[in-house]
Amino acid sequence: MTLKLGLIGDNIGASRAPRFHVLAGRQNGQEVTYDRLVPQEMGRDFDTLFDHVKAAGYRGINITYPYKERAAARVRIDDPGVRALGAVNTVLFDGDMPRGFNTDHSGFIAAWRKARGDAVPGVVLVIGAGGVGRAIGFALASLDAEEIRLADTDLHRADALATALRASFSGLRLRTGTDVAELAAGATGLVNATPVGMVGHDGTPLPPAMMRGAQWAFDAVYTPVETRFLRNAQAAGLQTISGFELFIGQAVDAWQLFSGLPLDEARLRADLAAEEVT
Repeated sequence: MTLKLGLIGDNIGASRAPRFHVLAGRQNGQEVTYDRLVPQEMGRDFDTLFDHVKAAGYRGINITYPYKERAAARVRIDDPGVRALGAVNTVLFDGDMPRGFNTDHSGFIAAWRKARGDAVPGVVLVIGAGGVGRAIGFALASLDAEEIRLADTDLHRADALATALRASFSGLRLRTGTDVAELAAGATGLVNATPVGMVGHDGTPLPPAMMRGAQWAFDAVYTPVETRFLRNAQAAGLQTISGFELFIGQAVDAWQLFSGLPLDEARLRADLAAEEVT
């Protein structure tokens, strides 16, 4: 039987998620289809499209920008931590009520451990308080960040995330604002949790001069893998963590939820890399 999967989001033409899950299926002799589902291109709003995939035989879907918070309102969330962070990027259709998960959260922690081991994040600026920003904010708090500074053009959104974090992590220092440069001063780590820098949204959310003095930088964008934000961070002497590592981490966890089948991650990385050069 074919495992029917998909991704709902905007500007997802360059996503590697379809290839990841098809290759994961191939490792297990499992036929997989994985559809890119863009609401505007399909002439539907998010809720109408969600209802469509629910009824169309999909085993599960991933959710990406800008629908993760909206998806959280459409599913049953069993994990209290995911309920608290309020965003969902993985949905299973396996009963009367779809179930929601957040593998961005676990994927970021895996990416952090791979790059930084047991190091603590320190004082971190997170630029963008939307769905992936919420997941990363909660992950940073779980990793014992000393302080999290939340910058967003929508101050209400940053404040809402700070409120959610404060409710789950007593004693965590939090700051919010719209002035990215002001919040970057004295930060140990810098996180881009906006779509700025991805294919179709060129640029960087932080002037290069504001990176000096930080120790590390992470970009949630992974298409392209090497963004202007990361290039600027490297030039400033920071250790960089690519969004590709978050992509792999969240996809590994999503595959387990979708299929329950094993995965040789090293082989899959090699297969993805081989496709890049052919």
